Amino acid sequence: MQEHGTRITLLDDDTINQIAAGEVVERPASVVKELIENSLDAGASTISIDLASDTKGIIRIKIVDDGCGIPAEDVEKAFLRHATSKVRRAEDLHSVLSMGFRGEALASISSIARVIMITRTPYADTGTTISVSGGEVTNFGEVAAPAGTSVTIEDLFYNTPARRKFLRSRQTELLQVYLVVEAEALAHPHVGFLLSHNGQERIRTQSTERLSDTVGFLFGYDRTNTLIGISSGSPFMRIDGYISHPSDCRTNKADTFISVNHRPVLSKNIGRAVRAGYGTLVAKGSYPSVFLNLTIDTGLVDVNVHPTKREVRLSREREIVEEITRAVSEILHSTDILRKREQKVRRGDGDRPLVRPAETGVREEGGKEYSGASSGVKGGGSVHLKFSTTDKQLRLTETGDQGETKGLLPSLKVIGQVCERYILAGSAADDELFLIDQHAAHERILYDQLCEGRTGRLQRQDLLVPLVVSLRPAEHAALKEASRVLEDQGFVVEEFGGDTIAVRSVPMVLGKRLGAEIISDIAGDLIAEKSLSSDERSEQITCMVACRGAIKAGTTLSNEQMERLLDQLSRTSEPYTCPHGRPVILSYTIQQLDRLFHRS
Repeated sequence: MQEHGTRITLLDDDTINQIAAGEVVERPASVVKELIENSLDAGASTISIDLASDTKGIIRIKIVDDGCGIPAEDVEKAFLRHATSKVRRAEDLHSVLSMGFRGEALASISSIARVIMITRTPYADTGTTISVSGGEVTNFGEVAAPAGTSVTIEDLFYNTPARRKFLRSRQTELLQVYLVVEAEALAHPHVGFLLSHNGQERIRTQSTERLSDTVGFLFGYDRTNTLIGISSGSPFMRIDGYISHPSDCRTNKADTFISVNHRPVLSKNIGRAVRAGYGTLVAKGSYPSVFLNLTIDTGLVDVNVHPTKREVRLSREREIVEEITRAVSEILHSTDILRKREQKVRRGDGDRPLVRPAETGVREEGGKEYSGASSGVKGGGSVHLKFSTTDKQLRLTETGDQGETKGLLPSLKVIGQVCERYILAGSAADDELFLIDQHAAHERILYDQLCEGRTGRLQRQDLLVPLVVSLRPAEHAALKEASRVLEDQGFVVEEFGGDTIAVRSVPMVLGKRLGAEIISDIAGDLIAEKSLSSDERSEQITCMVACRGAIKAGTTLSNEQMERLLDQLSRTSEPYTCPHGRPVILSYTIQQLDRLFHRS
């Protein structure tokens, strides 16, 4: 006799719909994405999204469009699974151009929420209203309505409380919605988007033929000044959009927006292809802003590989990736970017020697430079102008009682500076040569001190004039979500109206060199790594502050400053690596040098 539970049975429709909902609707942002796609397929020229939330989260989503509407006789069908106007036969799946084609969105959403739809076609005298709760129709009838469709979602996950527990904080869920709307607006610049939250406008774009206008609406028109237009074609694909100037890169991938046939997608390979096109024009760890739409033969694109259609599978992917890299590289090298870059290097470097012997950085009050081991602070002199900023940075990382060195570094004698990037030093016994990355070394020093500050020793510096920073809604939501972590790191950030914030205090180690870009970079990092825990966010912000506050490559150091830097490095916990795991010090024994010169 078969035991209970081992029989194969057919699931009821309600269970099937809830399973489908788990694949399609992960969070409120999933609902917004699915309904926007339906509006786009309806030919809407304007789409408005209205969100309402309380302290617990998003409680209502309403999306209104001016599209073609749904005929009265088809309204109930729209809430059935696999009911769609966009696919007629299996072969159509190989040439999908519409956004939503599975026929699962409304069925899935209505199975786990309360839904009210009002819709009217342009040719109908009256509209149709339908209410569906938990998959059951509770109301159906005629209503006066403008042409188009409005869908109101309330009590999301009301009948699946276990799924509701997986939702994040209100700010995190709002952030996800903002990112969805940004991506859809950039993929469809010809459509105007309006997003409001609790009655306040958060995002607005207008219908335009130029993608750069949409970028301006979302990111500010100052951003468009550094964008480079790209338009390239091949027999099977076309690339259109904008990429940023190499000098305007970020430390994260938050500003990478790519769509395939006007469908926003996530694709690591396409992102790598764009980055490869820049080659050595941007430093490792820097990422350009990317706003691209790829128009690819639909026969080469499979959009049916993921329930939410966030990913696509590409045939001839290697050729597509190579074409993207070629197009990016070609547009960058066909402009005057390289010429300007070379001129800038020549103006800055002059006849700078490869290796500069160590020199002091102290002047007498009268301006005559003299040699000596003491600093301008200790010796009573005034620091030479070109060394003054670095001197302030080093003073910020010097503690009152320097304490004992960790004994992890040998005693080092400064020889000089290489390319204003590396410190050249020798061992006390003159049997080993050391190259120290000055930025990575100071970054390690700052990192250790910031980590100690987490236990309550962190010092803040109040700004005489608060730094006012305007953010886009997604950045504002990300920072608000991380406000507790930022406070622990030494930042005091207050609301300044709308999406503008005022930074009133910063970690002492940053001194007065805080700029709006570090706040934007922190927000961008938080957006790029949306799933980080609180501890991971704290670590991420610590690393960024350490990097921003550290002495930069290309900075001239005096002999005394190099000695102070090495002394501070010797007191750190991991002097051989920076917080990102890159090497700080390379060493060569006399035996290794002999082998390099074939002397042994």
